[in-house]
Amino acid sequence: MEEKIRLGILGYGNLGRGVEIAVKNNSDMELVAIFTRREPEELKTLGKTPVVNVSEIEEWKDKIDVLILCGGSATDLPVQGPKYAEMFNTIDSFDTHAKIPEYYKNVNESAKKGNKVSIISIGWDPGAFSLNRLYAESFLPNGNTYTFWGKGVSQGHSDAIRRIEGVKNAIQYTIPVEDAINRVRNGENPALTTREKHIRECFVVAEVGADKKEIENKIKNMSNYFSDYDTIVHFITEEELKANHSGMPHGGFVIRSGKTGIENQTNQIIEYSLKLESNPEFTSSILVAYARATYRLSKNGEYGAKTIFDIAPNMISRKTNEQLLKELL
Repeated sequence: MEEKIRLGILGYGNLGRGVEIAVKNNSDMELVAIFTRREPEELKTLGKTPVVNVSEIEEWKDKIDVLILCGGSATDLPVQGPKYAEMFNTIDSFDTHAKIPEYYKNVNESAKKGNKVSIISIGWDPGAFSLNRLYAESFLPNGNTYTFWGKGVSQGHSDAIRRIEGVKNAIQYTIPVEDAINRVRNGENPALTTREKHIRECFVVAEVGADKKEIENKIKNMSNYFSDYDTIVHFITEEELKANHSGMPHGGFVIRSGKTGIENQTNQIIEYSLKLESNPEFTSSILVAYARATYRLSKNGEYGAKTIFDIAPNMISRKTNEQLLKELL
């Protein structure tokens, strides 16, 4: 009988629930524990996996092959990533692009101390989109790469708004500017500012008595999230949020516009796109696939922090190399 990869989940929000679902689609894996900061008996999960308070997590060091960190990038992962990388093989979806080098350094130091493997910033962006940017840039060295996100709900940005004092709940949509996409697809190679590529639209439920003007200012001036964009903030009721904004769609495009030929006269366009009905479920599916690579790297005696750039494609597949050669190559 095949030995299963034993997974743990830390954090049970949208992403944690998505991981719980995704594990069911991977027969070489099993979920052995869900860790939470809440009281375990308060958590309603989808299955019968034991729910454990995070204070007891060290007792599971020898019972878990890979711990999947499902906290937010704003405040959870900067602490949790380095902390748990020394105890467990870990994987996370840290998505604050500007802070990835710093986060990588911190996690790498911890993972090396514990002789563990930690794959960071795994999802579709950063993650799958990052890989496609690298491929496209390498295939067409003379050109420009453009990334557009949406229209869709950004989990990280929504979480960042919800951390603001006075905010009860919030959802943020990233909306690409259609004219900018068309100019890129036409091979114009425009120089686009961050503000010219996307709009950010926020729907916020404020606590009773909260200063809405102050909340709006904090959102619009939040560095790494909103300050570089045209940001629209709507204040709505909890009922409106549940009725009109309960889905988690997302998607986007990576487009490389390049030129080849003796005089660079030939236009070449590479485009990779995603259209997702559930952002957290798709991100979770990528995390679970790369958890397989985390486990395999650890078994091979490797340690330290890794990114999607370091992982050979065959490391995430259940198929043998013989099957990959025959079926996919």
